[in-house]
Amino acid sequence: MNKLLDIAAFGARETSLAQAVNSHNLANASTPGFRKDLALYTGPTAASGLQPGVDLSVGQMQTSGNPLDVAINGEGYFVIEDAAGEVAYSRRGDFRVDQNEFLTDGAGNRVLGQGGPINIPPYSEINVGVDGTISLRPSGGQAAELLEIGRLQLVQTEPGQALTKTPDGLLRSPVALFESPEVKVVSGALEGSNVNVVESLVTMIDLARRFESQVKLMQSAEENRASLDQLLRLN
Repeated sequence: MNKLLDIAAFGARETSLAQAVNSHNLANASTPGFRKDLALYTGPTAASGLQPGVDLSVGQMQTSGNPLDVAINGEGYFVIEDAAGEVAYSRRGDFRVDQNEFLTDGAGNRVLGQGGPINIPPYSEINVGVDGTISLRPSGGQAAELLEIGRLQLVQTEPGQALTKTPDGLLRSPVALFESPEVKVVSGALEGSNVNVVESLVTMIDLARRFESQVKLMQSAEENRASLDQLLRLN
C-alpha cells in the first residue's frame, strides 16, 4: 500500500510541475520571441522525473509598422546583455531606446551590436537594414542626412549546438555562437511566441484530469491501508 501511495504522490507532484510549465507558456503566449518551455522525461521510466527543456521552433511573424520592431527571418539570434552583464541570446525583437539612449529589448536588456551596446541618439527617422545595420536621421538634421550608427550582432548555432533557457527567458550556451552574414532581419515586424494556445489549453485540461486521478488514487490507497490496519487489529 505504501508503494502505491508513493507512486501516486510522485505522479501528482510531477503533474503539478508540468502544469506550472504549461501555465507559464500560456502566460507568455503574446510575448514577442518567447520560446516554449518543455517538461521532459529524460530517463527510461517516469520515475526518472521531469527535466526542463526548450522548444526552439520559430514563431509566426507579424507586421507592426514600428521601425524598431525587428524580426529574424529564418534561423539565428540577437545577442543580448542580461542584467548581470552576461551575454545571452534571444529572438525577441521589440526594441526600444532606454533613458540612457541605449537600444534594449522589451524586457529592458541591452541589445548588443558588433562593438557592444548600441547607443541611439535622438532621431527623427530610423531604419534597420536586412543585415542589421542601423541608420538614422538625427533630430534637427538635414533631410538627406542618414547616418549609420551601428549594426546588430546576429549569430547562429553550430550544427548540434544546444541552447538552454534560464528563468529570465534568455537563451544560453557554454560556447559562444558565431556571427553569420546569413542571418537576415525584417524591420517593422515582430516574431511572436511559438506557444500554440489551443494546444496548451488542451494540455492544461488533460493535466488537471491526471492530477485529479492521482489524488483519487492516493485517497484510495490511504483508505485501503486504513482498512488493512483495522483487519490486522481484529486478528
